[in-house]
Amino acid sequence: MDANKPLGLTPALGWNSWNTFTWDINEELIRNVADLFVTDGYKDAGYEYIVIDDCWSLKERDADGNLVADPAKFPSGMKALADYIHAKGLKFGMYSCVGTHTCAGYPGSFEHEFQDAALFAEWGVDFLKYDYCFKPRHISGELMYKRMSLALKNSGRDILFSACNWGEDKVYDWIRESGAHTYRSTVDIRDFWDSIKDLAISQLDKTPFTGPFSYNDLDMLVVGMNGGSNDAFIGSKIGGCTDIEYRTHFALWALMGSPLMIGCDIRNASEATKDILLNRDLIAINQDIEGRGAYRIKPEPNWFHNDEVFILVKVLTDGDLAIGFFNLSDTPREVPVLFWDLGLPHAAGFSLSLYDCIEHAELGSFKERFAPVVPAHDCRVVRAKLVR
Repeated sequence: MDANKPLGLTPALGWNSWNTFTWDINEELIRNVADLFVTDGYKDAGYEYIVIDDCWSLKERDADGNLVADPAKFPSGMKALADYIHAKGLKFGMYSCVGTHTCAGYPGSFEHEFQDAALFAEWGVDFLKYDYCFKPRHISGELMYKRMSLALKNSGRDILFSACNWGEDKVYDWIRESGAHTYRSTVDIRDFWDSIKDLAISQLDKTPFTGPFSYNDLDMLVVGMNGGSNDAFIGSKIGGCTDIEYRTHFALWALMGSPLMIGCDIRNASEATKDILLNRDLIAINQDIEGRGAYRIKPEPNWFHNDEVFILVKVLTDGDLAIGFFNLSDTPREVPVLFWDLGLPHAAGFSLSLYDCIEHAELGSFKERFAPVVPAHDCRVVRAKLVR
């Protein structure tokens, strides 16, 4: 974690309580997650935010109009919890909503934006996820996000603003100008393969709308949940994904520049889950300082493939290319990339030296094309360097 890095320069990395725990949260859980971030290598890999989602407060504000942390769930209070997280070199995140109430029916920040921002700053909050439920119909969402952005930026504390309006109201047209550092552009993710696939495909034509200080958020990760949510809609009645599908999910989010917010219970994460979440080669691609969106190439012959099979290419700061070969279909496919589609003509005299970012192995040098066979629901991700 670089204390000198401007807020929102690269996509946020962290953990959020919602996907697994929803309403069943407490300070012991949050402290345990912070402990594991340090002992299990998440902090060293770049993850820094521990974020409490909905259901943390009482159902009513106090006599002064302030939000009140539920004393049964958080008996030590939010300031003490933030101090605990900060002492480990991590950052503390919380949740509110543009509307009169949050999605779970707790007090929202409507008409309390500046009061709530000041309270969050007093508590030591570093990240605010700002949801979109129960918004008065006569007020635009654009104005609501501008209002909280202004409040946070004048709260006296640096607080990353994570907008979450699910892609409504033509959000791509105005969200960057609003001041949000990230913005949720999708419906809620669910812990099964079709949800991952549909969310990724829905954003393939939105790659121009992501970048430093305003990243397109494809929603929190479901890697390693394995149907472990306490909410039936999210995953407890669905059954989860395979480790291969989770790996593809992580690679997609990494190349597409989404924040990487872990959603599983890391207290019982398997080694396969840790291998995915702690893949430093993929994290490095996601955190590349220029923050460029990936462009899509449809592989030839195009009559053999549909939108479920594609190549993503991300231009990196050092001149390398990150190339992801994704097969979201149900059958194995050869997914060839022709180097002239990457801007490298054969006449230039260069080859591409390829490094496998999943197997962490050098693959050698290739001329003109590279054509891996990708199993169903799987991917290959390589880092390509020009060589003579």
